[in-house]
Amino acid sequence: MAKVGENAFGIQIKPITAKSNFGNYSITERMRSSFADFEEEYGGKVFVVFSLDGEIGNKEVIEQIKQEIERLSKK
Repeated sequence: MAKVGENAFGIQIKPITAKSNFGNYSITERMRSSFADFEEEYGGKVFVVFSLDGEIGNKEVIEQIKQEIERLSKK
C-alpha cells in the first residue's frame, strides 16, 4: 500500500514464468471483491504488477500508477 495524502493505492506483485502468458491472467471474483473493498476504504485502486525474471512484465502499469497518484493527489 502506498499513501497519497489521506488516500492510498495498492500494488500486488505476481510472479510470471517465461512459459506463462500474463495476457491470459484473470483476476478471480475474490480478488475483484477484495480490490473493490480496498478502493472503498482507501480511495485508490489496486494494481497487479507481473514480475518476469525480475523485470516488470506489464510496463503499461507504470503509467496507470502515475495517473492514479495524480488523481489521488487532487482529492
